[in-house]
Amino acid sequence: MLGPVTILSDADIRRYLAKGEIQIAPYDEAHLTPNGYDVTIEEVLIPASNVRTTTGVAKIPPTTRFAVSTRESVRLGRHVAGQIWLRTTWARRGVIASFGMIDAGFSGTLTFGAWNGSSDPLELPIGDRFAQIVFVALESPSSETYEKRSGTYQGQRGVTLDRP
Repeated sequence: MLGPVTILSDADIRRYLAKGEIQIAPYDEAHLTPNGYDVTIEEVLIPASNVRTTTGVAKIPPTTRFAVSTRESVRLGRHVAGQIWLRTTWARRGVIASFGMIDAGFSGTLTFGAWNGSSDPLELPIGDRFAQIVFVALESPSSETYEKRSGTYQGQRGVTLDRP
């Protein structure tokens, strides 16, 4: 029988960072939350028009799909995974997104798919916080990490919609 899920606190995250089990670059202590770490917008892509924004403010039309890449590159060791959560600030503005897990052993920037579900245009300033990573301690180290199991998006940089 497995024990309860252990979500890392800010103190735990600092400890995991110190021992190299979590790496975040660039790291900003101000982005550490009581139980996670906020990641920021580096690039926004609107696939339908192939418009990419890397400076200033990305303008997303109403009811439009878009993708966000993080400025931060994240590397997780064998003892930790990460859950991705949309910051509620964006949900309140009509952003709808479905996130998953960051597997143990993943390394790279993160790409999020989202939808402007509002009837109003959405402005996404480059550099703003977009999502939070909630880190979860694994009960035992993974026997095969992400790069060995699939590794499809290992080392990705910028918005990455698909890799063969």
